[in-house]
Amino acid sequence: MSGNDRREHIRTAMTAKVKVVHPEYGEFTFSTRDISDGGVFVIVESEPFTPQIGEHVTVQVQGLPVPAPVLDMVVVRKTNDGYGLQFDHEGE
Repeated sequence: MSGNDRREHIRTAMTAKVKVVHPEYGEFTFSTRDISDGGVFVIVESEPFTPQIGEHVTVQVQGLPVPAPVLDMVVVRKTNDGYGLQFDHEGE
């Protein structure tokens, strides 16, 4: 890792539709920008989705031939165009 990039995992550009459920804001469908072994970045445009860093959500990939697993994730980063979500391994 160099400079200000403190990422532990290599990011891979990947566009997929994901359902994100927040306990207060409800259910949304977003597109991903990238994914890594540690998490995923979701692009949020004009939806009323404004979680705080540290809040928990569930995420499920959409559009597969069989239902994808529902994953517990934590909001770890906010940018102008979306949120970085990290896999929540506390429940394992």
